[in-house]
Amino acid sequence: MAIPHALPGQAVDVRPLGAGLAQEKTRALFKSADLEVMRLVLMAGKSLPPHSVPGEITVHCLEGSLVVTAEGRSHALGADQLLYLAGGVMHDVTAVEDSSALVTIALRR
Repeated sequence: MAIPHALPGQAVDVRPLGAGLAQEKTRALFKSADLEVMRLVLMAGKSLPPHSVPGEITVHCLEGSLVVTAEGRSHALGADQLLYLAGGVMHDVTAVEDSSALVTIALRR
């Protein structure tokens, strides 16, 4: 079964998940030829291993607390903070607290 994605012109709720956070999983909200947006869900102490993507990305912490390490620097993100990374930058993400974030990826063709 395909994962449902938002259609052009369709509103998507990206409010913090609050009490429902622990029951959610990371999922793509939409993907087009040039852009992908996903909600990242990480529980405290969990992390994404070092990786990179070809296009620029933003990580907008919606709730909780994350640390993004890129180019030898750690960036602490709390709720309502956003981090921009250039394309191709190796980075990892660790949840300090149960967290969700909106991740935007500019796709390179």
